[in-house]
Amino acid sequence: MGDKNIAIGTFNETFIDQGFLVLTYQNEGLEVETVEKSIDSSFIQFHFCLKGSSAFKFNKGSYTLNINEENSLLLYNPQQDLPIHLEVNPNSWLVTILISIKEFHGLFSQEADYITFLSHDNKDKKYYKDGKISPSMAIVLTQMIHYNLNESIKNLYFKGKAYELLSLYFNRSEDANTEQCPFLVDETNVIKIRKAKDIIISRMAEPPSLQELADEIGLSLKKLKEGFKQIYGDSVFSFLFDYKMEEARKLLETGGLNVNEVGLKVGYSTSSHFISAFKKKYGTTPKKYLQSIN
Repeated sequence: MGDKNIAIGTFNETFIDQGFLVLTYQNEGLEVETVEKSIDSSFIQFHFCLKGSSAFKFNKGSYTLNINEENSLLLYNPQQDLPIHLEVNPNSWLVTILISIKEFHGLFSQEADYITFLSHDNKDKKYYKDGKISPSMAIVLTQMIHYNLNESIKNLYFKGKAYELLSLYFNRSEDANTEQCPFLVDETNVIKIRKAKDIIISRMAEPPSLQELADEIGLSLKKLKEGFKQIYGDSVFSFLFDYKMEEARKLLETGGLNVNEVGLKVGYSTSSHFISAFKKKYGTTPKKYLQSIN
């Protein structure tokens, strides 16, 4: 870093949802400013440089990625945390969207089963993609930087703008080839992993073991585990647990079944196991949950 006098700045952060944040930063001064934020490996980072330029430093400065005016940078590395250490040049503006792979997956739920960042060959590589900021994206970014409406609606406003920005980001022209696509799809494996998801859901009361599941879809255990986590942002059984609890919650709400029957339907042979699982997920018992909604 040399002997330069580098000022330390902090991002202006707007929390949008669990696992979904927007950061903005403006360096209006004459010095380079450093901004840092620790981020774990479950997050995808979208950085947009609206004005000026900045440099991302990794591994204590041994590796640098520059981002220039009207350019964007997508970073995702499931193998390793990528904390932000950013050197922002004078008169530079940045907007960053941080979204967990789980939340991100949900945004594309219609075709999400086919979205995967990393083909088999790219699995262990740092994933990054740079791109241009289109005029329509620049408008949204400027609105975020110059936000001056009532503080009470800031979260809602930013949520709308973040969604708008991501939809513009992924609005590829029809002829864009796969190389340009941020999701390098290894089609056959994705289809197999999607099948694994369908299998555990259809047999959630008595799911197969991981090895049985791997054998059934024709993938190695390692590929099943890695691929499932990559696509669904979670391990097989953690995904299944969330799914079962969500099903249980819906079944309770429809009101046709008692707690014991709901438990059996999602695969708990004793109601006490079901009650403690439900409590682990929602912080309340099925009975209290029912009372709270009726």
